[in-house]
Amino acid sequence: MKRRLTVWGGAGILLLLLSVTISLSIGTVHVPIVHVWKILLHHVPWIGTSVQPDWQPASEQIIWRVRFPRVLLGLLVGASLGIAGAAFQGVLRNPLADPYTLGVSSGASVGASFLILFGLQFALLGIWTVPVVAFFTGVLSLVTVLLLARTDGKLRMEALILSGVVMQAFLGAFVSLMVTMSKQVINEIVFWLMGSLALRGWSFSLVLLPYLAAGALILLGYGRAMNLLALGEQQAAYLGIRVERTKVVVLTCATLVTAAAVSVSGVVGFVGLIVPHLLRLLVGPDYRLLLPLSIIGGAFYVLWADTLARTLLSPTEIPLGVVTAFMGAPFFAYLLKRNKRISGG
Repeated sequence: MKRRLTVWGGAGILLLLLSVTISLSIGTVHVPIVHVWKILLHHVPWIGTSVQPDWQPASEQIIWRVRFPRVLLGLLVGASLGIAGAAFQGVLRNPLADPYTLGVSSGASVGASFLILFGLQFALLGIWTVPVVAFFTGVLSLVTVLLLARTDGKLRMEALILSGVVMQAFLGAFVSLMVTMSKQVINEIVFWLMGSLALRGWSFSLVLLPYLAAGALILLGYGRAMNLLALGEQQAAYLGIRVERTKVVVLTCATLVTAAAVSVSGVVGFVGLIVPHLLRLLVGPDYRLLLPLSIIGGAFYVLWADTLARTLLSPTEIPLGVVTAFMGAPFFAYLLKRNKRISGG
């Protein structure tokens, strides 16, 4: 397993580095790839002094102050949604589960839409007002779903999914109501609901990074437990897995990571659903492989989605969530057709 992880992980990281370089190079203003690497190395301590600047000052401003913070945030958002999606599918034993199954995105959207509707998006913490409130309302939705799904002290998977669907529909109705009530700010609410990485600086990445790092470390430790859960809860319990504790810990960590990502980028769909599916086709169902590779795969997916979002209709920018849906929906339809053919339906 370690050898496979090294091979797949190494190939994924190399492909991701190449993609980052290409993404930084292309845009309204083209910057040669050689200059991209030199500019990045120029800002690395101890190494930067040996790099002789032979690029235009404007190129450095574009790469270091505009594109690289956005690319880095896209990598972190994609990594967060990727590993969260794999974790949800593993613990729920449902390949259709994703970070939005439990209503996290709708919960975050309610908080953000409320602030925007009443002009409070900068009232409490400046630019951080919407992300912070969206984070807490997303977590609150998880707590509500977990309480609804508990029966006799146990977390029922079928009840959990149904509770998530009900919560998402209920909160989605609130969001639709606020969109209907809004007049001057309707575009701002809708744009947040469709997701975007535009105008995000370094500080947004610094906020998301601790949640991703802590959540990923915990979730990676549950890879074996998710493999055993795939056999069924009773069998997993016989093999020494504390089933209820595992479900609560994994669901909580995955939701916190998702809420943190949604709070800084808005709602970005299909990442947590498509990436684990695609990786499962490539490397198999072992969650000791799927979880770490979903970090790389999610980062790759969002990086290219955001690159297309800012370049396809340049200078007009397409919302990130629209691009991920255009990329993800056809692939999801293919998966459904493939599964139906395999099952003989």
